[in-house]
Amino acid sequence: MPQVVRSRVRALHAPPPVAPAPRRFRSLADREAVAVLHRAARVLVAALPELTDRMVEALREREPAYRAAIEADPAEIWQEVHQSLRHNVGSLIRPREFREAAHRTSRRIGEVRAEQGVPLDAVLHAFRMGGAMVWQDLVDETARRHPEDIRLLVHVAADVWNFVDEHCGVVADAYRGAERRLAWRRENRHRLMTAALLDGTARVADLPDTAAALGLPEDGRYAVLALRDARRSPHGAAHPPLELPAGTEAVWHAGPEAEYAVLSLGRPGGADRADGLAGLAAGMCVPPGARAGIGSAVDGLAAVGDARRLADTALRACPADGGTVLLDEHLPAALVVSSPGLGAALADRVLGPLDRLDAADRDVLIDTLTAWFDADGSAPRAGARLYCHRNTVLNRLRRFEQLTGRCLTRPSDATEVSLALTARRLLTG
Repeated sequence: MPQVVRSRVRALHAPPPVAPAPRRFRSLADREAVAVLHRAARVLVAALPELTDRMVEALREREPAYRAAIEADPAEIWQEVHQSLRHNVGSLIRPREFREAAHRTSRRIGEVRAEQGVPLDAVLHAFRMGGAMVWQDLVDETARRHPEDIRLLVHVAADVWNFVDEHCGVVADAYRGAERRLAWRRENRHRLMTAALLDGTARVADLPDTAAALGLPEDGRYAVLALRDARRSPHGAAHPPLELPAGTEAVWHAGPEAEYAVLSLGRPGGADRADGLAGLAAGMCVPPGARAGIGSAVDGLAAVGDARRLADTALRACPADGGTVLLDEHLPAALVVSSPGLGAALADRVLGPLDRLDAADRDVLIDTLTAWFDADGSAPRAGARLYCHRNTVLNRLRRFEQLTGRCLTRPSDATEVSLALTARRLLTG
C-alpha cells in the first residue's frame, strides 16, 4: 500500500507528459480514492483505543494461541496491539513517516512470539484479523459519513491488502530468524551441558537444569559410548550407519578426537537394560573400520564424566582395524592401555628376546602364542587355527619358553605373557 500511494502522490507533481494523458479520469479517481482513505484513516487514529480493545477481544475469542498470552499479561498484549495499529494505520496516511516504525513493530512482534512459542500461523492469523478489522472500519466510517465515496475505496482496496501481506512477510521473516537463533542457542546450550557432563565439570547445582534440558533422569544409570573413525549424520547415525539397538536413549556429543553418546540405562538398582550392556554392545552396528568403546555403567548424571573416561579406556583397547570393546569384558586390556608406559615395559621385558630373531621367525612365535591363548591353552585347537599339527604348536611354545625363560604352565608367567601380547598388539600395532 505505501509504495503505491507514494507513487501516486509523486505522479501529481511530475512534469506533464509530452503526449496527452489518456488516463486522466483514472488518475483523478485514484487521487480521490487516496483522499477518502486518508480521511477515514484519520478517524481510526482518533478512535485507536477503542479499536485496540476490539482487536484484543477478537484475538481472545478467535485465536486460541493468543488466549494464554492475553490472560497472562493483558496490558502487555494491549500495548503491543495498540502500537502496531497506530503505526500501521499511520502508514496509510503518511507512509514515509511511519513505514520504518511499522516494520520495526512487526519485526519485534514476530521475534517475541517466536520466543514465546506462539505458532507462526497464529501470528499471521492475528495480523490478517487486524487488517480485516481496519479495512472494515475504513469502509464503515466512509459509509456512515460519506456514503457517496464508498465506490472510491475500491481503487485502494488492493493497496490496503498488499500492505497487510507486506507486514505478514515482515513478521514471518522475523519469526523464522528468531526461531533459528533460538534453535542455535538451544543446541549450543545442550552442547555445553553435554560437554560439561562428559568432562566431569558440571556443577552439582546445575544438574537438575541439565537433566530437564537433555531429557535425562538426574538419578539415572548411565554408560558412555566412545566412537572414532566414523562420521555421524545430524540425527545421530554414522555414515556408514551407526545403529544402536531399538529403544536405546542416547545424547550425542562431538569431541575433538572422538564422538560420545551418553547412554541412558534406566534407574539404579535395576538391570542396566533388559539385555544388559553386553546385549547393547552385541546389538550395535558399527561401520567397517570404526572403533567403538563402551565403558562400565555408573549411577547418576554427576558420574557421567567417570563413564566417559572408562569409555576412552575401552576405545584405546579396540583393535586398530576396528570393532567394539565392552570394557567389562576386556579388563586386562584396559589395564594395559590405562598405563601405556608400564604396558610397553612389560612387553619389552617378556617378549624382547624374540626381537633378536628374524622378523618372520618372531612373527610365527607371536602368532602361535596368540592362537594358543585364544584357544584357552589347547594345542589342537590352536593348530587348527594355524593350519598346523598340534606337535608343531607345542614345539613352538617350548622354543618360546627357552628363549624367554618363561614357563607357560606357571600361572604367573602365563598371565605376564598374555598381558605382554596384549600390550604389544595395542601399543605397538
